[in-house]
Amino acid sequence: MNLLDGAARSYAWGSRTALAELRGLASPTRHPEAELWFGAHPGDPAQLVTETGPTSLLDVIDRDPAGQLGEAVAERFGSRLPFLVKFLAAEEPLSLQAHPSLDQAREGFRRENAAGVPIDAPVRNYRDASHKPELVVALTEFDALAGFRLPRETIELFALLGAEELAPYQRMLEDQPDATGLRTLFTSWITLPQRALDAVLPAVLDACVRALERAETTSDRRFVPELRTVLELGEYYPGDAGVLAALLLNRVTLRPGEALYLDAGNLHAYLRGTAVEIMANSDNVLRGGLTPKHVDVPELLRVLDFEPLPSPVLEARTLPDGSVRYPTPAPEFALTRVDLRSGSSAADSAPYALESVDRPRILLCAHGHVQVRAGDRTLPLERGHALWVAATDPAPELCAATDDATVFVAAVGSVD
Repeated sequence: MNLLDGAARSYAWGSRTALAELRGLASPTRHPEAELWFGAHPGDPAQLVTETGPTSLLDVIDRDPAGQLGEAVAERFGSRLPFLVKFLAAEEPLSLQAHPSLDQAREGFRRENAAGVPIDAPVRNYRDASHKPELVVALTEFDALAGFRLPRETIELFALLGAEELAPYQRMLEDQPDATGLRTLFTSWITLPQRALDAVLPAVLDACVRALERAETTSDRRFVPELRTVLELGEYYPGDAGVLAALLLNRVTLRPGEALYLDAGNLHAYLRGTAVEIMANSDNVLRGGLTPKHVDVPELLRVLDFEPLPSPVLEARTLPDGSVRYPTPAPEFALTRVDLRSGSSAADSAPYALESVDRPRILLCAHGHVQVRAGDRTLPLERGHALWVAATDPAPELCAATDDATVFVAAVGSVD
């Protein structure tokens, strides 16, 4: 069991305050901080805090995969921690994107290797042979676009806008209000010549402004968050087809503790907020807009799932011990939230004992301050920091120190 220093990632959409304040550091930071990685991703592995100095978690696992990961995990996933968990802070919208299925990733990786596309090339779609399901749990109010909205609701939105330029696309969806109709409409928009896009998009944005003005003077508040989001995206990404695509997606606001699970093919974009995110240890992204980066339209259309997603918010499960589980079908990861209470009585501050399992875990403290005891070792875990528990370590106990605390337990999902 060791404290784990995360790898800070700076992207333009990150925050100069959120992650620094989470860790108790001075803010604003010089550059935006978008993500704090805790894992063994080859691109930026976390560092174990040891008596001899920082040591890459990736190297530690490579030297002893069975001891660090457990024999069952090492047998299924090899000498690779199958998940990456992180703190994420978005101050601006991320790109519109989707991730491939496992079969699609394996085939795409082989295909691009055979074609001689360098692994770090900007036009590369598949940087590994893994899928990338992901789960995000809000720490603050968290806004996102997630999955295609039910077509009948999108038709209502188009009618509310009443833009003449939208009429042919509204009829397209009315004639086929299902996944096939969504595919046809999305494909039409993402392949529009720039000249045609420059005619449609300003008219749609003007219609959004008029609809919001009407909402201010009537009781009809339908689609207000959607309209505001499209206008915001239009300012960030003028002339981008992804702004039109946002009209087709569920607009979600998560409260702290609520979650989204995004499986293969779900088109999505995180808009704003701070969260814990866990995913399969992959870097495969197919972008669909809202970015200056490479957009491979044929490949994106090949992996997208156009089935409407009626309710993208994941239903969490409270367990008998009071912890909260975020169940997903992903075998690479599992995430549990533990809320600890400090108090004057022993019952109030009773430790939470993690079950003994032959699998690794990473503990992230999102609030407060805890003491973690495993065998004869006790380590302090501060807000914004993490701890590595190897498969062969004794099962730890968590105890709130001086105030209430929240700890996320990241683990491997299934080795069956």
